[in-house]
Amino acid sequence: RETDPDLDLHLIVDNYCTHKHERVSRWLRRHKRFPLHFIPTSSSWLNLIERGFREITDKRIRRGVFRSVKELIAAIEDYLAKHNENPQAFTWTAKAEAILEKVRRARAVLDKMQTA
Repeated sequence: RETDPDLDLHLIVDNYCTHKHERVSRWLRRHKRFPLHFIPTSSSWLNLIERGFREITDKRIRRGVFRSVKELIAAIEDYLAKHNENPQAFTWTAKAEAILEKVRRARAVLDKMQTA
């Protein structure tokens, strides 16, 4: 509602099936300004949200013992609060060609597995 209605909002989504639900499909058909772009299969490492989940998992969840969901939630919220006291922007250091080469190698392995 806050974005100029003449602009399209391109959504980058994973290949999970949520967007295939009938209610979501119907909404997308009615709202043409939201074109979907799908990330390649097995490329969650490219998704910064996934990197954030990995950080929480590695730095807080795996190091803890939680006796309830409430304790787990509190640990995650505590981690986020401490992290947000001094947030650091993520900066890609890999060169684009190195990333694309990794994608090509992964695709070749997946293709071999599917034909086997």
